[in-house]
Amino acid sequence: MQTLILPCPAKINLFLNITGRREDGYHELQTLFQLLDYGDTLTLKHRTDGELNLISDINGVNSEDNLVMRAARKLQCLAVDIPAGADITLEKRLPMGGGIGGGSSDAASTLIGLNQLWQLGLSINTLAEIGLELGADVPVFVRGRTAWAEGIGEKLTPIETPNLWYVVLKPDCHVATVEVFSHEQLTRHDSPIKIATFLEGGTGNSCEPLVRKLYPDIDKALIWLEQFSPAKLTGTGACVFASFKDQMTAQAVCAQRPNELFGFVARGINTSPLHNALGLL
Repeated sequence: MQTLILPCPAKINLFLNITGRREDGYHELQTLFQLLDYGDTLTLKHRTDGELNLISDINGVNSEDNLVMRAARKLQCLAVDIPAGADITLEKRLPMGGGIGGGSSDAASTLIGLNQLWQLGLSINTLAEIGLELGADVPVFVRGRTAWAEGIGEKLTPIETPNLWYVVLKPDCHVATVEVFSHEQLTRHDSPIKIATFLEGGTGNSCEPLVRKLYPDIDKALIWLEQFSPAKLTGTGACVFASFKDQMTAQAVCAQRPNELFGFVARGINTSPLHNALGLL
């Protein structure tokens, strides 16, 4: 196995409760990570000289700072008995800073793909632990299931959701996640809920009121999308989304979006296309 071509699926947060703030600065939360059948593509080609090279179309990001390369370096440190190198090509479809997990998903596909390419034999649990060191959203992509999440997002319980279609829109702005989570007006003490409460529709996004206030373009996008279906913010944004029962309706709505909005249509899925491709589930 010398080359792998792997999907890196997006996610949306169907709701987000912030229930507290820890001493280390991280926030305790509850959310539901919904995987989508749309994302980036990662190509891994084995090298026997131990070199790691990343080819990416992301402007202004040093390759060593990219989560893909950081993930590869972590695994390379564990490959002590083989010449672990790779040429890595990342094709981006997901907008950066959108709250849909692009970088985290890219990192997860890197960990899983290089584990196979280099035949390291690491378990999914071990890869998820490594992924958590890279970011709180990485483990859900490593585990490859739509999931209820608690803690800082790393305590995952797989959950089956309806295969709805989603319109995902991104205004021309970038949300500073650190700014949102450190803002004095952010609600940090939501009452924890049960999965049954979510299924009954009694949920929202703790960040949405503040983000709408700080970023008028996101507020406008939510107002526009609300015409067609209840619209929500994913994570801290900047992407917003709404669900539809069929692809045709979702595509018709997306086609009407204002010119300043990037958008795509995706189907909600319960298992990752990455894991399906590699036979991991």
